Amino acid sequence: MKLTFPVALLMLLCLQTLAQPTAYRSKYDFVPGEKVIAYEDFTTTEIGDFPLKWNTNATAEVVTLNDRPGKWLKINKESVFHPEFITSLPENFTLEFDLGVNNGFDSPPLVLNITNLKDPKEYTDYYHYVSWKGTHTLHFQFAPAIVDVRPGNAKLLVGRNGNHDVNNDVSQVAWNNANLNFAHISIWRQKTRLRVYMNGEKIFDMPRVFDSLTKYNAVTFAVQGSYRPEDFYLLDNIRLAIGAPDTRNKLVTEGKFVTRGIHFNTNTDSLQPQSFGVLKDISNVLRENPAMKFRIIGHTDSDGDDKANIDLSKRRAEAVKTYLVREFGIPADNLETEGKGETIPVDKNTTVEGKANNRRVEFVKVK
Repeated sequence: MKLTFPVALLMLLCLQTLAQPTAYRSKYDFVPGEKVIAYEDFTTTEIGDFPLKWNTNATAEVVTLNDRPGKWLKINKESVFHPEFITSLPENFTLEFDLGVNNGFDSPPLVLNITNLKDPKEYTDYYHYVSWKGTHTLHFQFAPAIVDVRPGNAKLLVGRNGNHDVNNDVSQVAWNNANLNFAHISIWRQKTRLRVYMNGEKIFDMPRVFDSLTKYNAVTFAVQGSYRPEDFYLLDNIRLAIGAPDTRNKLVTEGKFVTRGIHFNTNTDSLQPQSFGVLKDISNVLRENPAMKFRIIGHTDSDGDDKANIDLSKRRAEAVKTYLVREFGIPADNLETEGKGETIPVDKNTTVEGKANNRRVEFVKVK
């Protein structure tokens, strides 16, 4: 069978992506904000229920999966979903979430809106383009590649009160409807600048997108258009953090850097690939200051057994050291490790946001 050029190119790109399913590119520079102010992993929602801190004009339910940990919001109808606990997005923030689809998915994209809603309680028709009701809105659409058929798509519309002045479409193969049917999406705002990443691949980097005078007060997720009955989206691990980490100053001048951007698989010391940007940022400073030595300290939240958390935090600190030595060439003698478990919380362990802030890795200069 002779392939047309677009199909052949798509297959080549998909094969390249599948060859390294968890490897983030060396250019991945995403660094999460310093403090988590909103977090959702649906742990407090019963299976089959709709989460209490959300609102919708339709319905969805929280489910578990056979092959992935945690709980997920399953979305399979045209609708809008509003996490009402997100009420302010300042001029420096990062927003991350995990997005999945069923194998063989072939339905319309998922929509994300970052906006200023005139009335955040008003839902009647903003599911299609929230930007047309908000004072100013960034409207994203994310769709997976359909393997052997077409590449995936990421779209950005930016506008106010019914008019858009940015309309940008890009193709992507970092996420597909078969072997890579989950995507980690990271959004980074620095004043007016926008950067967006999907599974470690940068898909947008635009210097003047956010409006400096607009107070963004809402995030909404939505699906639009006709839907195949068998198709669905899965949404989890929504994480909003504020502040721009000053890695160099914290490490070199203050002698202490705390990060919540190094992530591990649940109850393990296995580093998640989205940690790459933070680790690379840290390694750049350590290479420039070869005489400096640091202690890497792991911390957990209070879930689970106290002794087990001490052990887990030690193993996680050691995993960070091993990665820095192996991948970035940091001398092993310059790093030592320690685990504190849940013994030194910096936030409440009674909320998901507090627990997210307590799960952290510290680098402390050794004198």
